Amino acid sequence: MSNVFEIAGDVSVFGFRAVTSLFRRPFEGEQIQRQLAEIGSKSLPLVIASGFALGAVLTLHTRSTLVTFGATAWIPTVQALAFFLEIGPLVTGLLVAGRVGSGIGAVLSNMRATEQIDAIESLSIDSFKFLVVPRIVACTLALPLLTLFLDFSGLLGGFLSEYASSRLSFRLYISRSFASFEWSNFYAPTLKTAVFGFIIGTISSFLGYKTNEGAQGVGRAATTSVVASSLLIILVDVFLIKFIFFIFPESAL
Repeated sequence: MSNVFEIAGDVSVFGFRAVTSLFRRPFEGEQIQRQLAEIGSKSLPLVIASGFALGAVLTLHTRSTLVTFGATAWIPTVQALAFFLEIGPLVTGLLVAGRVGSGIGAVLSNMRATEQIDAIESLSIDSFKFLVVPRIVACTLALPLLTLFLDFSGLLGGFLSEYASSRLSFRLYISRSFASFEWSNFYAPTLKTAVFGFIIGTISSFLGYKTNEGAQGVGRAATTSVVASSLLIILVDVFLIKFIFFIFPESAL
């Protein structure tokens, strides 16, 4: 048990160091931009495809239930609420944890095993600032944007599924989707994915950067990054929901 708290403390110190290092020169803007392209744009096809499929499936299940109560007009609203408030942020976090978390852990642990990090430091370059901080920043910035793409692709998938069943027009579908709430209801749930991004970047970078198991640690770091990031995202999501509803009561609708 003490080992768990020790690791948690080390990860917390690691994340705090990343935050404080962000505001010190050099700012590594080029590295951040490169990691944004790697994490954000290359994750986009997976996020859009997953959101579209989830939207279509959710609409089919929702319709089969709401038809019983004669409430099919609420299908677009239920779809929008489900995606923007919970499905979108959580699923995006888990997808990126699987794709990006493993990559960060594998790359950094491989660089440690092959002594590339030592070579960078021999050139008087802060390897932490150069390798870790840009990855954490990129994850934090990319997650909210990816979440929006998944949300809207989910609505599109839901619309096509609903159109196939009822020939509902796109304009009416969108109107019903956002009729019962304001855009302010979505700010907090979407922005909480920035926390998920910080978790993914910090844990994956920690496991990769701190590995000392040589070549054997590469696969272990990649696997552990995905498992630990996904588990922590789910646990933190529970607390963030309570926190968001306390700070932003309107988000609870």
